[in-house]
Amino acid sequence: MTKTTSLLGILITIIAGIFLYMKLCSSCGVPNVAEEEPAKEVVAQPVAPQPTSYPFALSDGEYAYNVNDNFNFNVSSSTYLEPLSQKVRDGIIPGLKDFLTENENKVLNITGYYKGDENNDSAFPNLGLARANAVKNYMVSQEIPSSQINTMGKLMGDMVPDGNVFLGPVNYSIAEVAANAEDEIKALYDKIEADPLVLYFDTAEASINLSASQKQKVADISRYLDKVEKAKCEVVGYTDSQGRRRTNMRLGQERADFAKAYLIQNGIAEDRIKTDSKGPRDPVASNDTEEGRAKNRRTVISIK
Repeated sequence: MTKTTSLLGILITIIAGIFLYMKLCSSCGVPNVAEEEPAKEVVAQPVAPQPTSYPFALSDGEYAYNVNDNFNFNVSSSTYLEPLSQKVRDGIIPGLKDFLTENENKVLNITGYYKGDENNDSAFPNLGLARANAVKNYMVSQEIPSSQINTMGKLMGDMVPDGNVFLGPVNYSIAEVAANAEDEIKALYDKIEADPLVLYFDTAEASINLSASQKQKVADISRYLDKVEKAKCEVVGYTDSQGRRRTNMRLGQERADFAKAYLIQNGIAEDRIKTDSKGPRDPVASNDTEEGRAKNRRTVISIK
């Protein structure tokens, strides 16, 4: 009996020890393991696109020139930034000038680039063409004849500015004079004469806002002046028949001069523009109604 009781006591003691161990010291001897934090989602940061840059590059078998600099333009601007790189200047004079002088059957094609989201405040259909004309005017100032220069515009949606500046958004190529070049210029003359640019505005306005079709007419006039050395852009101001004739002649001249200033601002040389006033002469509508008088107060821009 005593032996049985002792064994029972030992068994109870062991069971109690196990219970207390599990209850009070279940983590004894077990190293502490920090709870793992849930993995954070890594969000890839967008990589900023690198600015595009186009070189001043020309090649025609007999003549080649290539530098990384070029004409630069602010976003939504058709005025190239100055100072112009000396490397670009050196490529134009004497190299390009001498080449075109010695090869009258060659023409320089200048293509200006633009993006669709730029604001076009120029008188040309798109900023690319306006930029090409700005570069052309620099070439002309260096005594390269405009008759050997063609200007174009091209949409470049993947162009990326460096801050607010497009680096060299202009392309160049040299080509032969087109076989039908004279016929094209004759057709252009007929087109302008048949449908000249007509502006209706008050000289008190600070600016002239052209429609898309009117901008194309400016481009046509500019191209014709480039190709025909002795041609002039004729700007004539008209009025209605109200008031004194002398006053109307003055108002007509003011309208013509205002339009001339706008054309000069957009790259047409002052010495290629002739202004005149015809006052109330040659009405296109009746002066008996306000609507008719408004149509007669106009400025007509054509070529001679």
